[in-house]
Amino acid sequence: MGNTVSCCVSPESSPKLPSRQPAERLEELQTSTEVSDDNTVPYLQHISDREVPDELALESNPSDHARASTIFLSKSQTDVRDKRKSNHINHISHVSPGPLSKKYSSCSTIFIDDSTVSQPNLKSTIKCVTLAIYYHIKNRDSDRSLDIFDEKLHPLSREPVPDDYSRVDPEHKLIYRFVRTLFSAAQLTAECAIVTLVYLERLLTYAELDICPANWKRIVLGAILLASKVWDDQAVWNVDYCQILKDITVEDMNEMERHFLELLQFNINVPASVYAKYYFDLRQLADDNNLSFPLEPLNNQRAQKLEAISRLCEDKYKDLSRAAMRRSFSADNLIGIRRSNAVLS
Repeated sequence: MGNTVSCCVSPESSPKLPSRQPAERLEELQTSTEVSDDNTVPYLQHISDREVPDELALESNPSDHARASTIFLSKSQTDVRDKRKSNHINHISHVSPGPLSKKYSSCSTIFIDDSTVSQPNLKSTIKCVTLAIYYHIKNRDSDRSLDIFDEKLHPLSREPVPDDYSRVDPEHKLIYRFVRTLFSAAQLTAECAIVTLVYLERLLTYAELDICPANWKRIVLGAILLASKVWDDQAVWNVDYCQILKDITVEDMNEMERHFLELLQFNINVPASVYAKYYFDLRQLADDNNLSFPLEPLNNQRAQKLEAISRLCEDKYKDLSRAAMRRSFSADNLIGIRRSNAVLS
């Protein structure tokens, strides 16, 4: 569960070769149990032997380490630079930028949003997560995939899959509509959307896959299915997703979930630091693409609520600081200053 080492990042076990296919990696994960010489006791590798240096782990597994940069944010930088360059050219050409799409605070009005790390805004979070998936597909390196995620081999509906399904990149609106439908029908939370993105990038890193037009729906569905079971207190059963997607079978959902877990090496742990990193990187992605979170003016009721929360946190930290303070033992026994008479010889 807690092993963050994958054979795709270990320099001794799995060098990156052009001829290495993801299907071979899945077979290795299924048959990786070795037997000792007496053929009686299975050989279990010590956890220290499976660990890799911190520098290599930080570089290869952004979904496991808080200091590693997220993949989606780096993939979006190319488009962000193009947009900034276009805006700069329009500004030089004296082209009117149009009405402001973002609200700004002033002396008379203060705008705040309700989205926090612990309680993100659902609609805005789904928009940011689907935008991250969009950049993953648009700026992918190649089309490495597995048959279990191929929509042609495992369709999600009875409608015929177009012949160009593997060549046409989906638009952001299509990805958002697909994810929003699942979250609305299953009544999932915004935190679950962030964990979904963590599992998605962990799958791409561990299994050396690419999310592409041919597999994006099933990969996203598998990540949502796993995130809803791990994060939410009342998990959604696989049969519930079959009621949302009428034409998919429970056996297909079970098989996809099993393959997803095996490719993740059953590492479903999401540290709080990693979760926070993805949240703030999604906010940065929204800011780069003018996807502002809903802002509302600060009124008296909300101001009093914020002040009460602030005062409660301040009192809590004061109590903790008092408990942590220790008085000096020499000062405890100090009664007063005594002067001794000088002895002159």
